[in-house]
Parts: sequence; C-alpha cells; structure tokens
Amino acid sequence: MRKPFVAGNWKLNKNAAEAVALVNGLLPGLSALESIDRVVCPPFTDLWAVKELLAGSGIGLGAQNMYWETSGAYTGEIAPGMLAEVCQYVILGHSERRQFFGETDETVNRKIKAALAVGLTPIVCIGESLEENQAGQTSEVVNRQVVQGLAGLTPEEGAKLVIAYEPIWAIGTGLAATPEDANAIHRDVVRAALGRMLGEETAASIRILYGGSVKPDNAVSFFSQSDIDGALVGGASLKVDSFLAIAQAAA
Repeated sequence: MRKPFVAGNWKLNKNAAEAVALVNGLLPGLSALESIDRVVCPPFTDLWAVKELLAGSGIGLGAQNMYWETSGAYTGEIAPGMLAEVCQYVILGHSERRQFFGETDETVNRKIKAALAVGLTPIVCIGESLEENQAGQTSEVVNRQVVQGLAGLTPEEGAKLVIAYEPIWAIGTGLAATPEDANAIHRDVVRAALGRMLGEETAASIRILYGGSVKPDNAVSFFSQSDIDGALVGGASLKVDSFLAIAQAAA
C-alpha cells in the first residue's frame, strides 16, 4: 500500500508574514491527518520561518527548486546541502521551470542525483503541453521525461522519489484531465516506464501524484483511482480551507 501524499506548491506567493499566517491556519487540520504524508513548499525566503512552525507537527517542508552543485560561483543559486538543513523535500523539473528557465530532462536528472546525495526527497514533475496532448504525443513525451530524467538511478535511489504528473495545459487554467485519463497515464506510461527502469517491485512502491487544477470538488474523484496516490496542489494550496479539503479527501 502506497501512503497518500499531498503537497502544496506555493510558487511565487506569500512573504514571511503571510506564510506564517497560512501555516498557522493549516496546522490544526493537517496535523490530525496522520494517515497521509502532507508537505508545504513555500518560497526560499519563507523556509526557515515555516520550519519553526512545523517542528513536531509531522508535516513535511519542501523547496521549489535547487541547483546541482554543492558550492561555487553560481550567483543566485541554492545548493542541495543548504536545503537539507531546513527541509526534507524539493520540487524538481516543474513545467514552469522547464518553460521559463530552460530546464531540460538532463538538468533535472543532475538535480535529482544531487538531491538524493544529501538525503532530500525529490518530487519530480513531468507532463506534456497542450500542443503535445492534441498531437497525441502524451505517452511519448511523458515516457521520455521519465527515462531521461531518472537515467542512471538504482532501484534503491528510485524508491526514494515521488513523481508528479502535471499536464501543462491543466496547470492554473481551471482545466483538468479526467480522473480516468490521468490514471491511465500514471499506470500505463509512468509506472510502466518505472518498472522497466527500476523493476516492478520498486515501481509499485513509488507514489505518483496528479497535479493540474486539483480542487476540493474534484479531489475525491482523482484519489479514488488505482494509480493516483495524491496531488501536487498549486493555487488551492494558498487557501486554508481548500488545501485542507484536498488533504482530507486524500485521507
């Protein structure tokens, strides 16, 4: 049995005071949901303040990105070891990083290996664009992202990952894949590729999340699917009531 997993990606939102207010609002409800893994991923500047609030709560803390080098002349970047001091998870390869900041499957691969080396759990994002979806290329694109992004990992390393399938056309648009279509991608493309790379036993243990306009009113229909193990939540994670409702649906 894969333990359900719900993470909130705050993106470029919330200053430190706003982050504290949001977490204080979430704490009573999220702390009670011990049957699932729940994680919040604020901006870098909020991490230490949020870490203090989450201490002893059982709620995980994640960053939204990192660089693969351990130190050096890389102005503006954050090293894996710096994050390992404050959080347990890191989102890697989000479509917005790929679209706006030139990330590739190769750079995502380097980041995954660097994160694992310091004990961080990568939440690895994959997903196709609207054009790729309409051209019938979803399976091809998603399979490539898995194969190239996870290249060179051992089964033991692969078992430490969380994967998030986020069709790009559904992120922040109000559109969402149907639960059945999303589940088919999770099962027949993502988990199948993981099985070929890492072995069936490891593939069966890896949580695969859905992301892309997950809301309280559609969360149950996604989580009831066989191979959807939770959600990477964007906009709805910025409001106490909506994020709690999604986490409760997972529980």
